[in-house]
Amino acid sequence: MDKKFFRKRTLALVGVFVLLMAINVASAGFVGFNPIKVIGDIPHGIVWMAQNFTPSLESFAKIDTILISLGKTILLSIASSCIAAIFAYMCAVIGSREAGLGGPFPLIIRGIASVFRNIPVVAWAFILMFSFKQSEFTGFLALFLGTFGYLTRCFLESIDEVAGGSVEALRATGAGFAPIVTQAIIPMSITAVISWTLYMIETNIRDATLIGILTGAGIGALFDVYYKSFRYDLAALVILCIVVAVIACEAISNYVRRQII
Repeated sequence: MDKKFFRKRTLALVGVFVLLMAINVASAGFVGFNPIKVIGDIPHGIVWMAQNFTPSLESFAKIDTILISLGKTILLSIASSCIAAIFAYMCAVIGSREAGLGGPFPLIIRGIASVFRNIPVVAWAFILMFSFKQSEFTGFLALFLGTFGYLTRCFLESIDEVAGGSVEALRATGAGFAPIVTQAIIPMSITAVISWTLYMIETNIRDATLIGILTGAGIGALFDVYYKSFRYDLAALVILCIVVAVIACEAISNYVRRQII
């Protein structure tokens, strides 16, 4: 019995692998992708990056300008994440199935969160540029809307997961919505809320670079200027600063998570 089970499982895995490889080959042929040519071009790409896309000593003369733009981008990411987290948490409390106001609110808020979450941040940037043009405010709104949708869904799941028993106990004593929120929902979900908010700050710092290229603000706009003017050494320095900033933010975020969990 065991041998037949493992034989069938092995054959199924092999079949899935062969199917995926066939789909991959068919897709590559459809779009004209040649993996052998790409593999052959990799050494040339590495050599070009080593020769051109590497910061030089002269590049560091612009480090002040780069750090100022990077600081603006980080502050923009933190502001959009934190403000979105506040609105997302309020909506999640109202729309929670376990502890919310009930009625149509859970369905409405989950629907809004799904719409906002499933529109990419880049798409939000393009949509908002028609109304607000290229500006830092456009970048802020794009990050805010994407973050709001994502965090609303995360907060809803977190509240529904941890608040069930406590909410039922408070309702049994005749407590209203406000006491339930202050005595059960907030104390039990605040750790998850902080953790998700920190994660979104990390994510938004990375996304803000691309948004900056589109909206003409922050470190993304500076990278775009250097890249289009063929100053690849400065563009590489910008990317290096972004990587260092993201790693530092991730380290701080992980430290905070360990302290609160």
